[in-house]
Amino acid sequence: MKRVLCPVCKSEMHKNGKTSSGRQRWRCPKCGSSTTLKYDDTQKRLDEFLLWLLSKDRQIDKSGAGRGFRRKTRPFWAVWPLPRKCDEYHRILYVDGIWLERKLVILIVCSDEKVISWFLAQGETKSAWEALMAPIPAPQVVVSDGGTGFASAVRKVWPKTKVQRCIFHAFCQVKRYTTSRPRSQAGKELYRLAIDLLNIEELYQAQLWVEHFLEWCEFWHDFLEVKTYKDGIYIYANDRLRKARQSLLRLLNKETLFTYLDPRLCQEGPIPSTNNKIESLNANLRAILRNHRGLSKGRRVKAVYWYCYTHAGYGDITKEVLKTMPTDNDIDLLYQTYAVGPKREDGGPEWGTRPVWEELHNKTPYPFSID
Repeated sequence: MKRVLCPVCKSEMHKNGKTSSGRQRWRCPKCGSSTTLKYDDTQKRLDEFLLWLLSKDRQIDKSGAGRGFRRKTRPFWAVWPLPRKCDEYHRILYVDGIWLERKLVILIVCSDEKVISWFLAQGETKSAWEALMAPIPAPQVVVSDGGTGFASAVRKVWPKTKVQRCIFHAFCQVKRYTTSRPRSQAGKELYRLAIDLLNIEELYQAQLWVEHFLEWCEFWHDFLEVKTYKDGIYIYANDRLRKARQSLLRLLNKETLFTYLDPRLCQEGPIPSTNNKIESLNANLRAILRNHRGLSKGRRVKAVYWYCYTHAGYGDITKEVLKTMPTDNDIDLLYQTYAVGPKREDGGPEWGTRPVWEELHNKTPYPFSID
């Protein structure tokens, strides 16, 4: 057992009987002061909780089939580990969203070294992306898979930032329309061009690819304009090929397909052509949710939050830091005060537009007090 030191003179204290409630009393032989101790095992329980959450450990393998573990760690599920305001400049950032269910997505932005910020939203809307990016200094390049509403948000929040559309996602979008075994000759050629996208490493290769793609568009123009009569209306006979063509034309017109080959941007270092960095992060998050499947909707959200917080470079999570984090009661109080919207079955606020949620995420570290 650790030594008990006197809070007055810092001398070692000795046992001195017990109180009426049965607690151990301690007395200092030097100054005569007497006290009782209350051991705080919050840090130990927090470390045990995070060790379980970020691993493959199962609760049923713990003593008592995990009942004691659940009792000890229940308070941590009420905590919201929100991101801190970021003032650090990063040359390249990656953005993506991980969907937990319909109308529930967590938008994440990360660098090559750590997670920068995260934001809970109903969808990948312009306002949600703006709320995520607004407190972060604009990078030189942002790599994205082209989520809904992202382009508009970048133009507004980071107007000088160049966008690199993930090459692999551009290929997958074409493959979605042509399939991996297209039947028509036009589809086979377009699919081959999409595969070639993955192997472009020099600017001259990109220029040559664009020439070949435009030649394909011109050669198959009449074929793609053919219409057929169906259900009383005329429709394009090769509508899926038209959509695949349009997906590539759109990226070329926006100049987001070959940003990673821009010689002006590459002067400070290479630029990635894919968002593999954040995709690997999302893979880890999905593994956590899969390892602990059965969590409620709220706990799945917080599991993602805890992972992002522990990989944000803030240092070890101590019980002192834990006290600064908002809890369910703090957030429910804010919504009961400010928000107007549907309620959950237990009376708490339902996921909604959450105007105060942006305030919680972006302004100051853990602001949840009400004047």
